[in-house]
Amino acid sequence: MKARRNKWVVADQAHAWHPFTDQEIWEDGDPLVIQKGEGSWLIDTEGRRYLDANSSIWTNIHGHSHPEIVAAIQAQAATLCHSSYLGLANDKASELAEKLCGFFPGTLERCFFSDDGSTALEVAFKMSLQWRQQNGQPERTGIIAFENAYHGDTLGAASVGGVSRFIKGYGEVGLEVYRVASFADLASLPQVVIDTASAVVIEPLIQGVNQMRPWPVGMLAELRAWSLENGLHLILDEVMTGFGRTGAMFACQKEGVIPDFLCLAKGLTGGTMPLAATLTTGEIYEGFKGPDRTFYYGHSYTGNALGCAAALASLAVFDKENTLADVERKGSFLEAQIRELPYVKEVRRVGLVIGFDIEGCGQEFCQKLRERGVLTRPILNTIVMMPPLSVTDSELEFLVEKLAEGI
Repeated sequence: MKARRNKWVVADQAHAWHPFTDQEIWEDGDPLVIQKGEGSWLIDTEGRRYLDANSSIWTNIHGHSHPEIVAAIQAQAATLCHSSYLGLANDKASELAEKLCGFFPGTLERCFFSDDGSTALEVAFKMSLQWRQQNGQPERTGIIAFENAYHGDTLGAASVGGVSRFIKGYGEVGLEVYRVASFADLASLPQVVIDTASAVVIEPLIQGVNQMRPWPVGMLAELRAWSLENGLHLILDEVMTGFGRTGAMFACQKEGVIPDFLCLAKGLTGGTMPLAATLTTGEIYEGFKGPDRTFYYGHSYTGNALGCAAALASLAVFDKENTLADVERKGSFLEAQIRELPYVKEVRRVGLVIGFDIEGCGQEFCQKLRERGVLTRPILNTIVMMPPLSVTDSELEFLVEKLAEGI
């Protein structure tokens, strides 16, 4: 029997269409309507509280409604929300571009803003391919990617991804892609593939949608050396791993790697506003100067001042609260506790990114967790634990307690 439905549920089930959701099941279900966020917690329209164990799809960093980020958004909204970035600049976008490039002085010198993770990757692919066409390498038209990778849902990004259920229907007709399963597979690629590829793309340190599977330690550095040796651009998809999730500000820093393109989104604004950035080198930038070399790509809200103000505030909170210092400790504690649970088959972790496989149905397991005050989403039968980096020890203990109750 369907539970009593409030007015928001009625409106949602009558008119809304949710991503990655079986709408037939959704329409017959009992959806939560989230109305408020406080720190690591989400609160629904009935006043029930839930620990946000996946950071609202991997976006939240410092907790919901962090007062300093809220204040920055409010102050900016009272000054300027948005003006066109086509032929105009704004103060907050200028400051943010300088701040992001400052993490990679003298290397990643340019920042191109967009809206989300998919578009950050689209920017990198298009920049790489166009740079080749107008800088004497028109034969380089391919992208080398890894099996089971996920790089977003726009046409180009989806076609580069390696998860079949996210490709069918349109992704098959996107970019020219060559897929490998591991670093070792690169050695078996025909030379003609390497010579006609523009770039290689990877989720550094750990694949997200592929059930949170880490790469071997040192593999990223090997890939950087291989890409340089073979003249390929290296594109790093740090949409998930960026902004502290792995224990470093960016995952690539853990192996001393600087790519040709660094794609950022999700945690860029601390989980408050849609905003993405693609960082690249001065060499790439210089290759777009001159007649008929303009990079014709952009969005109406590119570089919007409101999102940039939120991102600047989030970066300031990292420094003020020393956010990165406790990431590894918290991740290690949570991993150790999860390993003790009798129904857990395997645990995989990098920083405060954890995936563990269970005996049983992941969807049903997460529904039971919801009933106990914990929100997350499974990837098949892998349960994802990725709370805000600001999660407290007592909140982690609450999470472990609910996990220990089992199914």
